[in-house]
Amino acid sequence: MSEHVHVPEKLTKNQSLVMGALEKAEGPLSAYTILDELRAEGLRAPLQIYRALDKLVEFGLAHRLESLNAFVACRHTSCGEQKTIAFMICETCGHVTEISDKALAGQLQLLAEQRAFVMKSSIVELRGVCNSC
Repeated sequence: MSEHVHVPEKLTKNQSLVMGALEKAEGPLSAYTILDELRAEGLRAPLQIYRALDKLVEFGLAHRLESLNAFVACRHTSCGEQKTIAFMICETCGHVTEISDKALAGQLQLLAEQRAFVMKSSIVELRGVCNSC
């Protein structure tokens, strides 16, 4: 039931620059932080960043963390096939861990079905303190 999105063989210049910024980041980045990092590369407008981020999210290469209004590079190769993605967000150091859990996905799917709701996807954000902190 998952929708498979075609990822182009080659990303646009802006998409590649934004993806590179996300991949080298230590934690989640806001669109404006990415814009600040990429000004020297010729990106000047927030809309350029948002368009690139929208496509990267659509392709399954990046994820938006709603509670932080920030983005992270996808760390799992099978995300495009997952209906449920979860993130553990440390409120102390800001570290984000992407997790995939079939039991959680199954439980959420069951809850939806019991309420006659057709779930297309879910993103779960767990906030707390990581083991390092």
